[in-house]
Amino acid sequence: MAFIPLIRPNGVGTRERILSINGNTGNPIYDWFIGRELNPRIGSWDIKLFCELRPYVSDSMIVVNALQAFYIFDGVLNEEGCLTMIDITTDGFGFMLSFGDLAWVPWTYSLQARYLSIKGNEVNLGLVLSLAIVGLQALGFYIFRSANKQKSDFRQGKLPHLKSIKTKTGSRLLIEGWWGLSQHINYLGDWLIGLAWCLPTGFQTPLTYFYVIYFASLLIHRQTRDEMKCRAKYGEDWEKYEKLVPYKIIPYVY
Repeated sequence: MAFIPLIRPNGVGTRERILSINGNTGNPIYDWFIGRELNPRIGSWDIKLFCELRPYVSDSMIVVNALQAFYIFDGVLNEEGCLTMIDITTDGFGFMLSFGDLAWVPWTYSLQARYLSIKGNEVNLGLVLSLAIVGLQALGFYIFRSANKQKSDFRQGKLPHLKSIKTKTGSRLLIEGWWGLSQHINYLGDWLIGLAWCLPTGFQTPLTYFYVIYFASLLIHRQTRDEMKCRAKYGEDWEKYEKLVPYKIIPYVY
């Protein structure tokens, strides 16, 4: 950041720039160390004022970025899991997915960090709350990944002891383990991960919770679409399955 005032050409914004007397000796190393420009700005952003008032990264910002970085790392590590997503198996690739992947997702996923970049000094979690939020994401990841792995292993014949319903199509519907708790228990885990991203922002504005509210509606919509598809595919077998696994996403709630 200290290089910005030094390397900017003199002709750029000269009228607005006030140079420091002590930092304009002609020695670039000395001028860089002392400071060449008195109040360097990028647009309306006052670099000196920002550094003076916000000399640290808040714990809320650290938590949000750490949780999302882990989410990205996990996504890359388990990239093959995307191949069974409804986006890949069912939806075509048009404006909806292209705009969603390249614009909508980056905008919604970054709301929390962008808010904290402005208000981060007002939201300090402390060690206990930070660990609690990290624990919430860990719980969400455990549900999400272990449930998906259980279904994948079952489809590969690695868990023949788990109870299931054999359908007329020849496939089996799992009714034990994670998938005996709800029809889409993995959605619950995914939603808890999103909630963990929002909590570090506090409760001063509903804007930072837009993602988790939107994501809940998205998951319910996906669950409804999947239910319609399965009801048409399995018929009476699906009705039997729904009696054994009545909850859609949240066990004993929905």
